[in-house]
Amino acid sequence: MIETDVLIVGGGPGGSSCAHELKKKGLQSIILDKTEFPRTKLCAGWITPGVLHSLGIGPEEYPRGIFTFNEIEGAYYSLKNTRPLRFKTTQYSIRRYEFDHWMLERSGAELHLHSVKEIEEGPDGFVVDDAFKGRYLVGAGGTHCPVYRALFADLNPRSQAYQVGALEQEFACNYSDSRCMLWFGENGLPGYSWYVPKEGGFLNVGIGGFSEHMRNARITLRQHWDLLTQKLEEMGLVQGHQWKPRGHTYFIREPVRHTRRGNAFLVGDAAGLATCDLAEGIGPAIESGIRTARIIAEGRKLDLSDIVRYSALGDGWKGRILSALDRKGTFFRDRIYARKFREKEERHLHAIGSGESTS
Repeated sequence: MIETDVLIVGGGPGGSSCAHELKKKGLQSIILDKTEFPRTKLCAGWITPGVLHSLGIGPEEYPRGIFTFNEIEGAYYSLKNTRPLRFKTTQYSIRRYEFDHWMLERSGAELHLHSVKEIEEGPDGFVVDDAFKGRYLVGAGGTHCPVYRALFADLNPRSQAYQVGALEQEFACNYSDSRCMLWFGENGLPGYSWYVPKEGGFLNVGIGGFSEHMRNARITLRQHWDLLTQKLEEMGLVQGHQWKPRGHTYFIREPVRHTRRGNAFLVGDAAGLATCDLAEGIGPAIESGIRTARIIAEGRKLDLSDIVRYSALGDGWKGRILSALDRKGTFFRDRIYARKFREKEERHLHAIGSGESTS
């Protein structure tokens, strides 16, 4: 049996950032992951300046491809009109295929390819499949993390009202338009779609919507995907591409989350920490991984409540005020994404039935 101080299940940003911080604190860790790295990971790959700040690096210090956006464009589709969006900002895009592998190597942790099946808790730690033992256990395996299933599902039941379903595809593309573009609520989608160029000639296209609303919608997520790709073709952004989207689900931040049970912890998507506005998970995963490592090393009380809840607002005063007012974390879901989405659906369906345009 292989023993260590901390067993980490999942080698993504949450797990690798935790391992990196543990090493700085003088603790050993082992990462268990069922997939070999580098590996494909469904994600837009959009990161904020806060992510780089958490990692202690500038964009020029990241050794793989990184694309900088100084402006974001798009539109918000209300029932009555389309409101163009354009705002100055500094944001970045990376390829998860490269980013996750770099973070794992940077952590210095020992990686074991292993699919976790059974977790046993004893007086002196945790045993995984009679093969690995650690005094502490960190679940960083995403939405379907085995640590969540084994130790937190009863303590931390997930509400379907906070679930997001997404379809996306990342592919090599000789794109001519390097703008980052977002479209909110188009054709009644209770979510948003995106066009995110990457360094090195790659492009990520995707669409996401709240599952609870999509379940009763007349336009399916796949149909919304087809509308998006048709739009991209018509705009000349992507031409003649063979679309093969893949789907996944995850959860945005709920009001009360238990991320510690004794010496077991959850970080990132396993803890359901994606932001309430753009459902961004990379930043919260990294920050929760770092904080959890410090808690383990220093024996302090764990508190993840002030991890950024809104990607667009950051951790400044605007984010803090909205966080205080939006205690349930549903402002963007109910007031922006799902607002009158059925009426917008009906408008689109009526328009295509009569041959009109909905844009």
